[in-house]
Amino acid sequence: MSGNASFNHRQAGVVSVEAVEAPEIVTSDWIDEQLVDTYARNGLRPGLLAELAGIKARRWWPEDVTFDQAAAMAGRKAIDASGVDPAEIGLLISTSVCKHHLEPSVACAVHHSLGLSTACNNFDLANACLGFVNAMHLASTAIDAGFIKYALIVDGEGSRQTQLATIKRLQSETASAIDVFDEFASLTLGSGAAAMVVGNMEQHPDAHRIVGGVVRAATQHNRLCVGDLEQMTTDTRALLDAGLELGLACWDDAKSEYDWSKGMDRYIIHQVSSVHTRLLCERLDIDPAKVPLTYPQFGNVGPAAIPITLAGEAPSITAGERVLCMGVGSGLNMSFTELEW
Repeated sequence: MSGNASFNHRQAGVVSVEAVEAPEIVTSDWIDEQLVDTYARNGLRPGLLAELAGIKARRWWPEDVTFDQAAAMAGRKAIDASGVDPAEIGLLISTSVCKHHLEPSVACAVHHSLGLSTACNNFDLANACLGFVNAMHLASTAIDAGFIKYALIVDGEGSRQTQLATIKRLQSETASAIDVFDEFASLTLGSGAAAMVVGNMEQHPDAHRIVGGVVRAATQHNRLCVGDLEQMTTDTRALLDAGLELGLACWDDAKSEYDWSKGMDRYIIHQVSSVHTRLLCERLDIDPAKVPLTYPQFGNVGPAAIPITLAGEAPSITAGERVLCMGVGSGLNMSFTELEW
């Protein structure tokens, strides 16, 4: 398989997956109201966020909630749902894009907040919106190797700071239509948190097996989306085209090992927009009815998007159903991971 890597897991399964919603609802109509003068000055019409991207709202955390606190809330919820003794968790991986500082890691604060064992290895894994799916693979590998009994993966994201800064910039009298489109993706972001406990299927035969998957990179596109907490600039069209091209290449290469095209019951894709979802389904010949959506009310919650969507679907997934988690991160990197419920 040209440029493609595949992996298979033997013992690892999802014991629990949980999400925590940020409580403050911020509508796209409200954002349009903040930018009404900029739109008028540049001949743009309001409604692009809701009509073009399909994002009607997103969430914000209260100002006093930090990213690590959000991740820890989700982590506690996942541990409680799993019934696992926290002392037996041997690995904690934080995949949050959002960080208040460069060091120490977000994982340190989450580890302390949850009171995990001093023997629990903990660190951050950063790979844009793909981090959580990467962490599922890494945790499963550690469990397969017998290094640990359980892993906890957490993610806490927040878009308040970025979106307020973006709105303020775009309210400037010098802001052009190009500026609006360069920072349009920033306004699609959302806030939320999610966590997953991964364990050994021998101890948890009712866990949901992590079967395996594929990864693929197209890092020549590493400048298409660049951001920090203050500003994110995106070539939206080029990023969409490159992501779809990468997805199709990854999908085609995986056909020799996996029957994902017709054999899956649900596709948990990274939640970007209505355009991205529609075109991805068309390009890969996926039934849109099997693709649950969270972006209309939650926006793009970065690495937390896939586990948030999966947690929302989990109560209605029946034993034996096959679920494909389809992650992509700016850079570009992509990974598809199959779960057997």
